[in-house]
Amino acid sequence: PKKAAKAAATVGKSPRFYPADDVKRPLPSRKSKKNAAKVRSSISAGTVLILLAGRFRGKRVVCLKALESGLLLVSGPYKINGVPLRRVHQAYVIATTTTVDVSAIDVSAIDDAYFARAASSGEEGEDEFFANDAAKPAVVSETRKADQKKVDAALLKAVEA
Repeated sequence: PKKAAKAAATVGKSPRFYPADDVKRPLPSRKSKKNAAKVRSSISAGTVLILLAGRFRGKRVVCLKALESGLLLVSGPYKINGVPLRRVHQAYVIATTTTVDVSAIDVSAIDDAYFARAASSGEEGEDEFFANDAAKPAVVSETRKADQKKVDAALLKAVEA
């Protein structure tokens, strides 16, 4: 009963320290590298996926690999259905049970930095923006075209096999 007596004695006592309401909490940092999401077990290199969103929704594509950022590298192949090398989040795909052997395809050079946008050559002002009604056509670099052709050639062989 020692504990009971002690508890009864401390019931009416108030704590000595109250934390202040305005305790500063550090804001969550956007700089720290977040760990990439784990790729779904049904998705692996060579899995045929169906895209659910974006310009190519409804298209079937082949998953080539999972990138560092947790996104999936996919391709149509471009020659078959017009889907180029793209990064897609796994939430926007349905994995099918169909697989293609992509072990012969070399995509080691393609990473998240490959898809980074080039710095625009000077910001145009408001007047120039409204004066220029014609949209600038998207320019695809020669390296992208060459990489697409290289991956397509290998992927077409794998798809037809």
